[in-house]
Amino acid sequence: MRLSALLALASKVTLPPGYRHGRSRQGSLADKRSRQRPVVVEPISDEDWHLFCGDVVEILEGKDAGKQGKVVQVNRQENWVVVEGLNTYYRYVGRTQYSRGTMIPNEAPLLYRQVKLVDPMDRKPTEIQWRFTEAGERVRVSTRSGRIIPKPEFPRADGIIPETWTDGPKDTSVEDALERTYVPSLKTLQEEVMEAMGIVETRKHKKVYWY
Repeated sequence: MRLSALLALASKVTLPPGYRHGRSRQGSLADKRSRQRPVVVEPISDEDWHLFCGDVVEILEGKDAGKQGKVVQVNRQENWVVVEGLNTYYRYVGRTQYSRGTMIPNEAPLLYRQVKLVDPMDRKPTEIQWRFTEAGERVRVSTRSGRIIPKPEFPRADGIIPETWTDGPKDTSVEDALERTYVPSLKTLQEEVMEAMGIVETRKHKKVYWY
């Protein structure tokens, strides 16, 4: 099949009612066990992708259509975004022969075309265009209001913001981290340790004959 025909098929794909994407990578063993029909997605280039973690989006399809939430995870390989607290499903954890387990909610991924970025001016979904400012910075602009929507500063899982981090007395400096302290050689690990500790090998190996 030609690439153009495959991309056209991906753009016209329709999902069955109640279809839910799993978090497993397509083609993996976990994805095959889920028994869900694989969905072909059209690859989106870096120039056209405009959703990032921390953005507020509105869901266009599904049971939570019309609701808004924050993007907490982005999967560029599958064109997926995960919205916090929306498009959830329930699954059992710790189910055994003698226990029913615990039912916990999980957010299912949504396709890139199933959500739309929210304009902070009127809190309504809008189309986005990439433009350049006078200083040459590439920014996202709402086509309806013309307002610049900056990229959100999404914190890391450990809560550290790299731009505001200051090194403490116990942190390793950049110079120490980049210092080259290992010199490769043809010696074994035992020989290097013995040389560093000043140990001289005095034992003689017993002769071994091949016949």
